[in-house]
Amino acid sequence: MLALKVSKLQPIRTGGVLRFIRAYSSELKPCSEFVKVTHPDLHDVTSDTNVAQELDQFKQTTLGTYNRPSLIFSHGKGLDLYAELPTSSNESKEYRHYLDFSAGIAVNSLGHSDPQIARIAGEQAERLVHSSNLYFNEWSGRMAHKLVEMTYEHGGLGIRKGAPMAPAASQLKAFVANSGTEANEGALKFARKASLVYANAPDRKTGLVCFKNAFHGRTMGSLSVTPNPKYQDPFQPLLGNVRVGELNNVSALPQLITEDTAGVILEPIQGEGGVIPAKLEFLQAVRERCDQVGALLIYDEIQCGLFRTGTMWCHSELPIDAHPDMVTMAKPLANGFPIGAVLMRSEVANAIVAGDHGTTFGGGPLVCRIAHHVLGRLSEEALLNNVAARSQQLMDRLGSITEMFADLVQSQGPRGKGLIIGLPMKKAHFASDLVAMARQRGVLILSAGSDTLRFVPSLIVSQAEVDKTMDVLESCLVVLREQNQE
Repeated sequence: MLALKVSKLQPIRTGGVLRFIRAYSSELKPCSEFVKVTHPDLHDVTSDTNVAQELDQFKQTTLGTYNRPSLIFSHGKGLDLYAELPTSSNESKEYRHYLDFSAGIAVNSLGHSDPQIARIAGEQAERLVHSSNLYFNEWSGRMAHKLVEMTYEHGGLGIRKGAPMAPAASQLKAFVANSGTEANEGALKFARKASLVYANAPDRKTGLVCFKNAFHGRTMGSLSVTPNPKYQDPFQPLLGNVRVGELNNVSALPQLITEDTAGVILEPIQGEGGVIPAKLEFLQAVRERCDQVGALLIYDEIQCGLFRTGTMWCHSELPIDAHPDMVTMAKPLANGFPIGAVLMRSEVANAIVAGDHGTTFGGGPLVCRIAHHVLGRLSEEALLNNVAARSQQLMDRLGSITEMFADLVQSQGPRGKGLIIGLPMKKAHFASDLVAMARQRGVLILSAGSDTLRFVPSLIVSQAEVDKTMDVLESCLVVLREQNQE
């Protein structure tokens, strides 16, 4: 618990009251309750235990594309996750509890093992899981309609909040895929196809523009607009005619977005890149430049969309002149079931005809029924109020941490919006060190970019869970400070 020295008032944790008391405090003291390791990673597990055998199966048969700690999660509830402890075959299984403050990398917005979703999944699995996209199914169209309907209600894609639904000929349209990277692949293809249809020029427009620190996926098209040598270099050559700009650099846009540009893709808040928000004036300038040259603007809201920032889309409440032509989504849309989608303005949709794109599994009845349900839950007033309250609480605690650990945390402190928040550290390795230290004390957090801690908990996160995570983080910072003073 955060401790404050005060002359007349008792310490209190978070929220607006904390800021009031802080004016009367003479010193902030971090929580040191969790300095000792309580959840050690499993190393050298005895070979005759269940965990050792399962880990051995992974190593023998699963491609090693991830560096994972030796933990095997078996079940969860809400923000709680449980990992198996080593036991022999004749012993009952035992588990260790972790607080998941990562939401499976911003996926499980409604938490783990939600009972309503479990019930719906079971019901639909007994009815129909897959029928192919050669035919209509019961839930794909309903889910797409709900996406469109909610965008009119909440704003986005050039639509003002609360606007009446447009007639069918000028309606938003959705393409449903299986993942975020597939959604971005589709959006890039749609941008090039639309430019081919609408461009009034002798030469075909094929250029794509992205921005430093972006992450749009790992398939070849989305990887081509993810300008990180670590991800790109082993797979060169990628798509040609891709230019890379600097986020929030308005003056460079005329040379970056040119007459041959078909599409511009960006994240309104760069998640993997370090929780870096795009400035409003930059988004407006990009929109204006796209309109000048006839390029399509794509917002990748796979991590920052669907109410993580407190509004349906990260751009929902921005001025219309900062809205995109397409928005891509995935992570929370079905609360962990694989799905992605592109929502687009009618001008883009009208350029796409049968056969231009397709998917085997995208838009299946099982995942679309779940997504339809999740969309309704994510827009509930009580959940959005919780997002706002927990965001303020988290910002307050991280602001205090910035003050208490000025030797370890960058002075600008936390950045982000809603429940996608980053805290930049003074040395790059501090972020990865703290992720491991928090895990070894029972809390799962993330890093992002080269030096940033990333906080993207489930949107149902409680006040007590925010406090527990921040208390553990403060204790870890105490240990980190001691280690760097030795």
